[in-house]
Amino acid sequence: MLDFSTVEIVDLLPYMAAGFAAQIIDGALGMAFGAISSTLLVGVLGVPPAQASASVHFAEVFTTGASGLSHAFHKNIDWALFKRLALPGILGGITGAYLLTNIDADMARPLVMAYLLAIGLLLLVRTWRFPEPRFSDPRVVAPLGAAGGFLDAAGGGGWGPVVTSNLLLQGGNPRKTIGTVSATEFFLTVAISVTFIWQLGLSAFTIATLGLLLGGVIAAPFGAALARHVRPRLLLGLVGIILVITSAFSIWQALNG
Repeated sequence: MLDFSTVEIVDLLPYMAAGFAAQIIDGALGMAFGAISSTLLVGVLGVPPAQASASVHFAEVFTTGASGLSHAFHKNIDWALFKRLALPGILGGITGAYLLTNIDADMARPLVMAYLLAIGLLLLVRTWRFPEPRFSDPRVVAPLGAAGGFLDAAGGGGWGPVVTSNLLLQGGNPRKTIGTVSATEFFLTVAISVTFIWQLGLSAFTIATLGLLLGGVIAAPFGAALARHVRPRLLLGLVGIILVITSAFSIWQALNG
């Protein structure tokens, strides 16, 4: 457990910067807080992978809460879609967290990343091939929420990339989809974190966790504002770009690890 009496602001700044950058992108595009913050923690700041994963999940309880409130303020949430996503996502997340120690998530991760890479490419094609994409209510929601929640907990991330990208591919309005997925993620993350704390305790709460939390909470209002004011076609394209970059990087890491 972190001893707050020993923490100095200078020590927090690198982790706050990582959390701020990750949340700006996540709040605006509905994905990638886990992927970006984990990459910065492990690849740039030298945090061990297991500690980085624990820090990201705990910090997300607060960043997703702030992000959800900001999206609600900017009227980015489709509450009917929210109701269809929330319960399946929570159940999938609890199941994934509980089974984490009994499955080899690392073996499945490259396959999931390859799938998300293909989705990202399809979104880019949809963005540039059609001048003004037409939007419609997504039909496949509950199974998608359950799968996204499970992968997020068992694979160390995946709610935003899996759920946001697939809802957009089904024709969901980018602003409403991003806001709804971000708001739902708070309840998912709380369920996952409670399950992890029940199993592991609070020993993984470190200075990296605190820095990510503070940086992410500060950035949350700005990401939601961007999602409201950026044109839907541009949002769709940016989601595709982020998905392609993060998925390709994860595949490269898995193949060279």
